[in-house]
Amino acid sequence: MSDPSAKLPDIQATPDERGIAIDQVGISDLRYPIQVLDSEGRPFPTVAQISMSVHLPHHFKGTHMSRFLEVLSKHEGEVTMNTLPAILHDLKQRLDAEEAHIEVAFTYFVTKKAPVSGAPAKVGCDCVFLGTSNGYKDHFALRVTVPVTTLCPCSKEISDYGAHNQRGYVTLEVVPKPKSGGGWELIWIEELIEVAEKSGSAPIYALLKRPDERHVTMQAFDNPVFVEDVVRNAAALLTADSRVASFSVRAVNHESIHDHNAFAALESHRATIVPRQVMK
Repeated sequence: MSDPSAKLPDIQATPDERGIAIDQVGISDLRYPIQVLDSEGRPFPTVAQISMSVHLPHHFKGTHMSRFLEVLSKHEGEVTMNTLPAILHDLKQRLDAEEAHIEVAFTYFVTKKAPVSGAPAKVGCDCVFLGTSNGYKDHFALRVTVPVTTLCPCSKEISDYGAHNQRGYVTLEVVPKPKSGGGWELIWIEELIEVAEKSGSAPIYALLKRPDERHVTMQAFDNPVFVEDVVRNAAALLTADSRVASFSVRAVNHESIHDHNAFAALESHRATIVPRQVMK
């Protein structure tokens, strides 16, 4: 049986006379079921919002949008740092492109046990896989946003009793080091969640009984941090991780007694860790 599309004109492949290349063209805001791996290597099903694009040379009028879905369907929704290069390479081949991009945003749930009662409940964290492939190299980054509790050191110091605290959000974007045999060093989402939680005053839990609430409240009171402390704490932990090539950190406090939020941000190439003995 002949292919009906063989008789139809391919308008996207017709020449464009304006001589202007397009950096990225593709699809965005696609809701799609995917599977990622947890730290035990088990598949974790979730729903992602996906953007995929390619570089369009100046001589092509357009790209073939249906081919993005064909490539994604071919990989059956398995999206990890190990499968992203294959997806990107397929995009370049199917769309005759020199460069391809993909962004996969999804919610990842971890089961957290309350610190005293041990009651389990799931906490969701927003995650993004970011991938690029061009004629020179493949690039991968993992972005994780984690809720934490922060307690103000100034409020604790100047108050006769108590101190104001707030929910904060720590966003870590990490680029793993490449392996000599191909691929990247493996960094788990759970590990970045732990880095973020260690950087705040106390973790966030979904389920707390009264003994747990007492524990978390006192934990935060004993560990006050400014938003500046949060990003410095995270930067120190990521700098010490030999698997990390580069990173950025952003922390936002949703202030409880101010009509604004407070934030701090840094990138690894600007994060100079000065030894304590030489600090003035």
